[in-house]
Amino acid sequence: MGSIKRWIPLIIFVALAGFFLKGLRLDPREVPSPFIDKPAPAFSLPVVGDAAKQFSPADMKGHVWLLNVWAPWCVSCRQEHDFLMQVRQSGAVPIVGLNWKDKDRQAGALLEQAGSPYLAVADDQSGMVGIDYGVTGTPETYVIDKQGIVRFKFIGPMGPQSWHDKIEPKLKELGA
Repeated sequence: MGSIKRWIPLIIFVALAGFFLKGLRLDPREVPSPFIDKPAPAFSLPVVGDAAKQFSPADMKGHVWLLNVWAPWCVSCRQEHDFLMQVRQSGAVPIVGLNWKDKDRQAGALLEQAGSPYLAVADDQSGMVGIDYGVTGTPETYVIDKQGIVRFKFIGPMGPQSWHDKIEPKLKELGA
């Protein structure tokens, strides 16, 4: 029994080292989402630029679409803006924006100045809808199918490489 106790620290060290090495190989953009293959959380929010209008994911039933969570204060969101404009111009898929925690109310002016890649922008000033979607930061983009099921989550700014490698194949699989 005494000889087994001598090996316990080594066994614990090897186990912890194994977990650490596995963690080093994980891609931080590939954070699993509990919403994959589940219905997109429902909401109804006013639209940026027209508070009399409301947007709800139910408005997109029958369409494959992207929900892009962004904010005017987000530097990475501004980096991905030009690419989102290209996606919109290509007509590949409708993009809906979720303006997340815009306390300074800058979204409307920013989109008017830079152009809007969005079909609509839902205004999540409180951030509660983002929380319902499991948003950990901006930008995050969700691929939602024709039945309103979340099929993919991409964390970080989209660009040509992530579009080609991750988003576009998922859109083709869903018939977009």
